Amino acid sequence: MLNKTINFLIIYSISAVWIVNGLYCKVLNFVPRHDQIVSRILDISISRPITISIGILEIIMGLWVLSRLKSNLNAIVQIVIVLVMNVLEFLLVPDLLLWGKLNICFAIVFITIVYFANFKLNKTYVTKS
Repeated sequence: MLNKTINFLIIYSISAVWIVNGLYCKVLNFVPRHDQIVSRILDISISRPITISIGILEIIMGLWVLSRLKSNLNAIVQIVIVLVMNVLEFLLVPDLLLWGKLNICFAIVFITIVYFANFKLNKTYVTKS
């Protein structure tokens, strides 16, 4: 029972990270730094439409996490996206990150949680791909 509760909390927390970052930070633009990051990485002056698109994709990712459909594929996609995004930010725009180059450490923690939740924690409660 405890594993089921822990898994439930982890899945909903992972989903919340994606939805909050997508909706609050990017679509609603409550964290304008994200527009600056997109603008500098892509070397464009008008980054808002791309930032909104990224935000919508993050919301979709959060909903996919909640659905638990193809959860192993979902976990792999999350890990790759977070890793690529954070390496790019680490190399290209560390000055715009909330914790600077330390951001990559938080990304690694998030990746570890995603991996643990989908491939290690009581597989009975996670839908198989």
